[in-house]
Amino acid sequence: MAWVAASATDRTSASAFVFAFAMIHAVLWTVILINLKAAQDIHMDVAEAFAWGQKFQLGYGKHPPLSGWVAGLWFKAFPVTDWATYLLAMTTVATGMVITWLISLRVVDYRRAFLVVVMLAIYPIFNFKGFKYNPDLLQLVTLPLLVLAYLHAFDKRSAAAGVWLGLAAALALMTKYWVLTMIGAIGLAALIHPERMKFLRSPAPWVAMGVATLAMIPHLIWLKDVDFAPLIYAGDVYGHFTRAQTARLVLGYIGHNVGLLLLPVLIAAFALAGTSLRRPEAALARLWSPGANAGVNGTQALNIWLIQIIVAIGPPLGGLVFSIYMKTDWGISLFFLVPLALVAIPELRVPSAALFRIAAAWLVLTLVTLAASPSIALHEFTDDPKAAFSFSARSQLARELTQLWHNRFFTRWAVVAGTTEVGEPMTFYSPDHPAPLTPGEIWSSGLTSLEEAKRLGFIGVCDTTDNRLPQCEAWMKKNGKDAEELAVTTQRFFKGHPGPAVTWKVYIVPPAK
Repeated sequence: MAWVAASATDRTSASAFVFAFAMIHAVLWTVILINLKAAQDIHMDVAEAFAWGQKFQLGYGKHPPLSGWVAGLWFKAFPVTDWATYLLAMTTVATGMVITWLISLRVVDYRRAFLVVVMLAIYPIFNFKGFKYNPDLLQLVTLPLLVLAYLHAFDKRSAAAGVWLGLAAALALMTKYWVLTMIGAIGLAALIHPERMKFLRSPAPWVAMGVATLAMIPHLIWLKDVDFAPLIYAGDVYGHFTRAQTARLVLGYIGHNVGLLLLPVLIAAFALAGTSLRRPEAALARLWSPGANAGVNGTQALNIWLIQIIVAIGPPLGGLVFSIYMKTDWGISLFFLVPLALVAIPELRVPSAALFRIAAAWLVLTLVTLAASPSIALHEFTDDPKAAFSFSARSQLARELTQLWHNRFFTRWAVVAGTTEVGEPMTFYSPDHPAPLTPGEIWSSGLTSLEEAKRLGFIGVCDTTDNRLPQCEAWMKKNGKDAEELAVTTQRFFKGHPGPAVTWKVYIVPPAK
């Protein structure tokens, strides 16, 4: 107990201690995810990010390019395997934990900052809910960087600090346009804060706006060149909902994210209270004391409270007003400041023993999950053997189609045509990594084109369990007139148990002569 408290609070050892904690968290949860997902192929979002990373562009149709760039660089160093995708996801969240620790040190003392880190490690977004690497998850790196840069600029109020803030804002925007919610929250926090005039009269905010604009110019030119495809995608997919539908989605969004936050908050409360739980009045007296608190920077704490309150309230209200589909996953990046916002309450007292207790709780939860993960995977697989979407063997299909192409044409399989749920996994699992082409998609990723597909030849795949099968078949008939049509059935077996047998309609279009 004394060693944990000393390591986490000593200025010379705290950095290494927190970094080691984050690395251990990443490794343990990578192993857990490998076990939990052993009966499944990787999520289509992960496969999509991999596909984007095969070609470095200024955007990919649906989103800005940063998540694709990161995936591309990652798989230059790591093999294209399932475990490497889970390691990428856990490396992402561990990096976010370390950056949030750096944020915390600008707001609270070392003791409270470590408490924040362990609360994040228990927060499901940073463990089992963070299994799929995508733009939402990458925001757990870029948004903490943005907040860190803002706190630095608010404190230093220099032009150099403004440059860092502008670059952090541009980096966040290159992840996903959703980060405008956080940028807006930071802007409002700066305007509401009592010390706003000191900040606004300094060069920092104005330099930041200029630098962010300059840094975004290449992407903005790309956005214009593709006729604002990402905005069309957002409008087509997440707009056009009734007020009643939106209200239900907003309630689900709120309930989902509040439910996820309850786990780390409750465990932290038990860690703080310790054995005093038997005497609630004594526990309250020990942990809640009015008055000044040298362990909290009130100026920066106010910034954190304002930012977190605005991003918690603003998006659901916006969804209601504008009738926007509110995905629960959009909350992934918006609540990482909640632990810090709570720990930064000046009246709250944090005993040293609480650091050991919460770290022990994290370790027990992690090891129990690690031990149970193989059984959980088997239970999920056998509980619903007809779950074709989750357990269909896309990886097996990719290997079989690669062999079919090689046997016929003795060349690399260059293009796969199919829905995102089918095409991107073919890109990931085929050793040829064919570029994906999504039929009828007006926000094309730009990785290939119909003209290139017809020139190089392609394999089209339609999932017979998908309700979009008629549209898929119609597109294949229209664009693959000389196609060889096949029916390929795949089935996964996991620990002696059969999974769903799925039949795929396959269209092999030869290269142009």
